[in-house]
Amino acid sequence: MYKSIKIADTTREERIEIIKNSLCYEEDSCEGSVGFDVMSMYKPYIDGEKEIAQINMEFRGGIVR
Repeated sequence: MYKSIKIADTTREERIEIIKNSLCYEEDSCEGSVGFDVMSMYKPYIDGEKEIAQINMEFRGGIVR
């Protein structure tokens, strides 16, 4: 397990693994059934621009599409 999932405490590679592990993501998963690639939703986190919590709040608030 990771000591922290905050951007400041992780590398880009670690953030990719955090998201993949959290979503049980597989390249050929059934992501098409939800209407979008869920990995793309977390790209700002992977790129070090937004924390996961912020992305999740925006998604729940209808800001992320």
